[in-house]
Parts: sequence; structure tokens; C-alpha cells
Amino acid sequence: MLITKKYNFMSTRAQVRFATREDGVSFSEHPDKIHAQFYVHSDGYPEGLGLQIACSISENSPNTSFYGEIEHVQTLHGDLEYIYYIWSDYDKETWISIFEVANDSYCEHCHQYTGRKSEDKCIFVGKPNKLITTYGSQLDESYYKLNTNNDG
Repeated sequence: MLITKKYNFMSTRAQVRFATREDGVSFSEHPDKIHAQFYVHSDGYPEGLGLQIACSISENSPNTSFYGEIEHVQTLHGDLEYIYYIWSDYDKETWISIFEVANDSYCEHCHQYTGRKSEDKCIFVGKPNKLITTYGSQLDESYYKLNTNNDG
């Protein structure tokens, strides 16, 4: 059996956006409007920032804090790897969507711009506890080590 493990390191950039839950708006698509957003410069992967967001929303998880730079809702970044949406409204449960951003790509051999890879890909939709269940198994301390040999 072939097992592939994706390692995430520092400077994984992300934006966290806040949107209102509305009838007819899919959680697996980017909404037309958001109310606020902030930029996170590092550890923006689902096993890092995603779990921090879910734990901060979930009633059954310990308090977790994360930080970011509050931005204008129309600020765009060309170096994002993930975009998170926190969907909420009065008297409705909070849901989270995670998109893997399709950044511009370059040929490794000729070092030339080859165009946009594809559309952003929705990799997660669910309530905070589902995110914790899905990505929480990667909380093992060894997962975050930069030096992966037996010496630590």
C-alpha cells in the first residue's frame, strides 16, 4: 500500500472570511459578499489554522486563539494557499468551508509562467466538530517537526 503524507510548514498563507448563511447559497462555492476578513501569514493549512478556528467555535473544545491581520473585504492576495469561510447567522449553526487556492503556476524546467492551474477547490464543508474529526488526527507533535529523521 502506498501512503502519501502531506507535510505543511511555516508560511502557509490563508484568508479567513466571514459570510452570512443564506437560503440558496452553497457552502462549497465562494459567496458573492463577505462581511469581514483577515489574513494569516503562516500555518494556514487545515491541520493548523483550520483546527484553531474549529476549536475556537466548538463548545466542546479548549479555548484556542489565533491571530491575523484584519483587512478590507476587497483586499486580495496572490500568494494564498487556503481560503476559509465561516458561515453564521442568528439562530443557525456555524459551518466552515475550506478552499485550496489555485495559484498561478510556473514551469520548473523553463521557469516561465504557464497560467492559472485551475479553479479553487473546496476541500472541506462542515460544522466545527467535523473539521476537528477530519484534521484532528494530525495534531500529533511529530507531524509538525521540520527534521523528520529519528533524531528529531
